[in-house]
Amino acid sequence: MASIRSTLVAAAVTAAALAGTTALAAPASAAASVTPGIVCGSGYKTVNSVPVGTKGTVYLTYNSANGKNCVVTIRKATGTAVDMSAYLYIPDTDKGDGDYGKYTSYAGPVYAYGKGHCVDWGGSIGNVSVDVTGSNCAAMKEHRTTSIR
Repeated sequence: MASIRSTLVAAAVTAAALAGTTALAAPASAAASVTPGIVCGSGYKTVNSVPVGTKGTVYLTYNSANGKNCVVTIRKATGTAVDMSAYLYIPDTDKGDGDYGKYTSYAGPVYAYGKGHCVDWGGSIGNVSVDVTGSNCAAMKEHRTTSIR
């Protein structure tokens, strides 16, 4: 079940570790006023967020009309493209999505159907990554981890 999540997290760590040797991806956006609602689209409302150190924030959003969650990592200030990631994983269904590359403003959006399920999600900016597990599932307490590489 954890195979997709493990793969998504491993890909984020590998992307950051190989930053000096990877080709530059096209930046997702250079807009200074990026919001989770703009990136994820109409109907998505922020339901949770976690800071990525002082570099930005990872947002978990939800669309009640289609039951999907969306995750996006947004930098506090745009600038030179840096390694960034966003991931979302639904343990109950073993479904998820991830986005990794060099971006100037944000990574994502990534989507998965999460209605009625706990979600694992997170992202990274440069050498700081955050992971939230067991999130947004009522009585269960979520677990947050911040790592600096």
